[in-house]
Amino acid sequence: MAKPQALAAALLLVLVVSLAATEGAHGICGLSNGEFKLCQPAAAVNNPTDSPSSECCAALGKANLSCICRYKGVAGIWLRMYHIDANRAMALPGKCGLTMPSNC
Repeated sequence: MAKPQALAAALLLVLVVSLAATEGAHGICGLSNGEFKLCQPAAAVNNPTDSPSSECCAALGKANLSCICRYKGVAGIWLRMYHIDANRAMALPGKCGLTMPSNC
């Protein structure tokens, strides 16, 4: 019998992949896959850049930040797959001069 945490992680991964597939060109939370990749260097686990690029900030400016907040606590496996540090990723909007929702 699988551990509950492993089962939950597998279900989360399926959910995230399904969401990405159903949202098509809009990706997740209004970020396309290409826009997501623009922010990857600034949130990378290894050797991150000091600041997000202007292209990353422009993409985040169009993103649904409330939606991003919903992924904050549950996307750990998905973020690790793409070598993204969750804390760095959540700091990007602030570095871009954007305000995260107060309940985030």
